[in-house]
Amino acid sequence: MSSLAPQFSPEVTLDPYPFYASLREAGPVQFVPSLMRGCYVLTHHEDIATVLKNPALFSSKLMGPGAMMPKELGEDVLRHFMSENNLLTSAPPLHTRLRNLVSRAFTMRRVAELEPRIRELSGEMLDAMLAREEFELIRELAAPLPVVVIAEMLGVEPERRLDFKRWSDDVLLTISPQRAPGELTRLRDSLLEFHAYLEAVVEQRRREPRNDLISALIEASEAEGGFLSTLDIMAFTRLLLVAGNETTTNLIGNGMVALLRHPSEWERLAADGSLIPNAVEEMLRYDSPAQSLVRVVTEDTELAGQAIPKGSRVLLLLAAANRDPRRFPEPDRFDVTREAAQGHISFGHGIHFCLGAPLARLEAKVVFEELFRRVRRVSFAPGQEGTIPWNQAFLIRGPKSLRLKAERHQPARAA
Repeated sequence: MSSLAPQFSPEVTLDPYPFYASLREAGPVQFVPSLMRGCYVLTHHEDIATVLKNPALFSSKLMGPGAMMPKELGEDVLRHFMSENNLLTSAPPLHTRLRNLVSRAFTMRRVAELEPRIRELSGEMLDAMLAREEFELIRELAAPLPVVVIAEMLGVEPERRLDFKRWSDDVLLTISPQRAPGELTRLRDSLLEFHAYLEAVVEQRRREPRNDLISALIEASEAEGGFLSTLDIMAFTRLLLVAGNETTTNLIGNGMVALLRHPSEWERLAADGSLIPNAVEEMLRYDSPAQSLVRVVTEDTELAGQAIPKGSRVLLLLAAANRDPRRFPEPDRFDVTREAAQGHISFGHGIHFCLGAPLARLEAKVVFEELFRRVRRVSFAPGQEGTIPWNQAFLIRGPKSLRLKAERHQPARAA
């Protein structure tokens, strides 16, 4: 039994990886009584992959926001998070049916067709940022870009994009241990506003379909006899918004911090842009936007020699697994040419592999390609490097703001 627990200390918030390493070195399975009212913590890549491949024994039902939200929000709020047809929490055969249905609406082709628009948006945001001596990457690019992309996919009015960002942040804040007690009233009002908006949009798309993702999802559902209710479609829309938004924002932010702290890797990308797709995989491995997942054991079992009783909570530290030296040589070294980088599990594994992974990868790839086209070098703004404010949500990681300076490419001299 381990007495180790992160306690969300300032030191662990700034850099959780030494803590993860101490857990990993203490043994493959550690029981931490002070974490999540007692849970078994897994840190080894192989063990976590095994759990993720066995959803029947290790259920994801605790990953639903409704299971983690405070009851004080009220039933009128919580009921919107209790959809039974939910990709996050369901198991086969229901999950298989849901995944197949949703995949018909959220296709690889639909994602690939977004690249010109993502490139256009990225260029516009970068040019606006780089016109100033100092800029703030998260607020001016990493946060708004995925919100705009998802909003356009869903057919959301441009003037509601800031609302989408606020609603996305508030969903995560309701399950954060660092939430201030006095915030529940505001969060309740925000979520009720969010759900009223979503419900109206879904019903409107039922009456008047458009060329957007919500309409495609309704169409796919109707082809199977109207399998998904309005609440189900709202749940998928909310999942795409929150997961896609936060993942891409933190991937860009974490990736930029890693590059700035490893200037030799910046120079590699500056010299060879073809390395950027693999660099994105290394960013995902080195400092994962999704730090952990939670599972509950459905039957008495054993893992890595440790007995785990039925009903136990299991915390899967994805970020620790991504630095497991058994899987990644020199795991604490950031290497944009790492051949095994795609072996990370930042998007999960098995049937619950993140549906939005191709979109997050595409957005990050395009952002860094467009950035390197425009700049020779980027650096931290004065006083920023040692004072980066990291978000404190337990399941995700990324800088809340990032002040930077850039040196643009010099125009070629005329002959």
